[in-house]
Amino acid sequence: MRYHNITKDDMLNGCGLRVVLWVSGCEHHCFGCHNPVTWNPDDGIEFDEDAEKEIFSELNKDYIDGITLSGGDPLFKGNRDCVGKFIRKVKENYPQKNIWLYTGYLWENINTIDFIPYVDVIVDGKFIEKFKDGSLHWKGSSNQRVIDVKESLRKSEVVLFGIRERV
Repeated sequence: MRYHNITKDDMLNGCGLRVVLWVSGCEHHCFGCHNPVTWNPDDGIEFDEDAEKEIFSELNKDYIDGITLSGGDPLFKGNRDCVGKFIRKVKENYPQKNIWLYTGYLWENINTIDFIPYVDVIVDGKFIEKFKDGSLHWKGSSNQRVIDVKESLRKSEVVLFGIRERV
């Protein structure tokens, strides 16, 4: 897997203060994408032990709430093995930190990937320019969903993040 950037102290790509890994590789090529430089899986920097150490150094900070994987697409088929291993390692070493993942794939097509239960929130769906809305939290277009992974898996249906049943 290759990546383009590691962003530190990010407040835009998930809840709280985060570190963001921007991976290379995306087959969706959404019109109006804010990050088309990440589409080519052969561009960027090889994700290696130094990159992992840099991320873990950030996750060691008490004020960092978690990590977000974006891109490109972390679930691009060429990324899945490496992303899965990395996500498991993050959750093993930092169980108190949350993991967000942005993907152009739909929940219904990815929820059975073996490492998905280690992710806390998934923002799914392709960016669609005609549904672009700058007022939305954590997503670029209104067709995308911010999904609570644990609750969705527990209930076997999509549960949106931040929306809870009233008792």
